[in-house]
Amino acid sequence: MKIQVNKGGKKGRGLAPYIILSPYLLHLLLFVLFPIVFSVVLAFHKWNIISPMEYVGLDNIQRLFQDRLFWKSVLNTLKFLIVHIPLQIVIALALAYFLNEKILMRGFFRATFFLPVVISGVVVTMVWQQLYGLETGLLNRALIALHLPRVEWLSNPYMAMISIAVMATWKNVGLYVILFLTGLQTVPRSYYEAAEVEGASAWQQFRYITLPAINPTLFMVAVLSTIGGFSLFIEPYIMTDGGPLNSTLSAMLYIYKQAFGYYQMGYSATLGLFFALLIMSVVAVQKLVIEKES
Repeated sequence: MKIQVNKGGKKGRGLAPYIILSPYLLHLLLFVLFPIVFSVVLAFHKWNIISPMEYVGLDNIQRLFQDRLFWKSVLNTLKFLIVHIPLQIVIALALAYFLNEKILMRGFFRATFFLPVVISGVVVTMVWQQLYGLETGLLNRALIALHLPRVEWLSNPYMAMISIAVMATWKNVGLYVILFLTGLQTVPRSYYEAAEVEGASAWQQFRYITLPAINPTLFMVAVLSTIGGFSLFIEPYIMTDGGPLNSTLSAMLYIYKQAFGYYQMGYSATLGLFFALLIMSVVAVQKLVIEKES
């Protein structure tokens, strides 16, 4: 019995490539393309899940631009990003810079900084909620022990979002430490040796060698931090429920409340699409700025 080997190139492959790709294509269709198309359809309808959809045209879009609370939630999110992103990048880069050196127990410290990333966000938020407690929180108890006044970490409208930003930085900084470490380890050591011979200071080496070399990593960290910051939800939902005085009402939390609190599915879809476009715009501006600086 002779076995014929098909040497027809693409014709000989048959359905095998499509079978291999089918799980990914099915996932893309069900969990990416379908939600996007359905959200676009919802944006032009009024729907409370129970009753049939009602076509309302551009009413949801018009309502969006007149919704002061939504714009306040966007402003709150931007305030969070203004604190969170620079704080996270500076801390992560500083930790990565020192962990890239030959120090004692370097592996232990790397694992320790990454540990909060793998812990549930709900658990971390609940722990920090206890730390921020006005009467029994450990932070205020430490301040009292130092004869300092207590701080209203979560009940003061001016402090609440800053407190959440600090907590989110602690939660996520370990991931960006690993990313920066990967970038730092790709910089050839010979660059620093040549700079030392020329008499460059440590700051000059960092400014003119390290930063340009890790620019792709810096851009990736900035983008991931921005997307993660715009997705702020768990922290204000558990800690403050958007208060006090809506000072921690993030855009994602507001969209969630419109959908599952007031069952305004069409309006919630409109908000979600607009917010996605806003995120894309901010990331595009970041890319231009970072490339210009590099």
